[in-house]
Amino acid sequence: MSETKDNLLAEINIPATESFALLDTLDAADHRYIKDLKINLSNALRAQTLTEKEAILLALAVSVNQKHTRTIDSLTELALSKGATDAEITEMHALVSLLNANNIFYRFKHMVDKEYYNTAPAGIRMSIMMNPVLGKEFFELASLTVSAINGCEMCVTSHEQSVKNHGATEARILDAIRLTAIIKSLIVLL
Repeated sequence: MSETKDNLLAEINIPATESFALLDTLDAADHRYIKDLKINLSNALRAQTLTEKEAILLALAVSVNQKHTRTIDSLTELALSKGATDAEITEMHALVSLLNANNIFYRFKHMVDKEYYNTAPAGIRMSIMMNPVLGKEFFELASLTVSAINGCEMCVTSHEQSVKNHGATEARILDAIRLTAIIKSLIVLL
């Protein structure tokens, strides 16, 4: 095991003693991508526009969306250590579930683009969006990141505008999307 791999795993609260076939194969080959991934992850987790807690909660949302149990567990522990509450962590799980429903529904409407579907009410209750524990701006930011992973153009456009309307800068949005992309790329190797 290399020090770079150990440090990479430590960033997401996973002990270096754990083994992951794809990551271990790249590490054994002393592959330069492990170094790039470690640097990318470190930089993304420490983006100036995100607090440590926010970065970890966004990473958790990616893990929940990807159904990656190991990182869900490690990032939940890490989020708690950074001051996240049980209610905030639970809300991230609920947010990911809701966005999966919305992303499928609105992606369908967008792809088919027929008047009936476009004018019919969604019929999907979304009460957690009204008064989120995490606050509207961060809830919208997390919704944007999940929508980006799930490839819903209509949802991405809507949440990007909404998060800006709630005061986020484009730099903050880009940092959140970068973190999301890097966490997803890491999960591929775990």
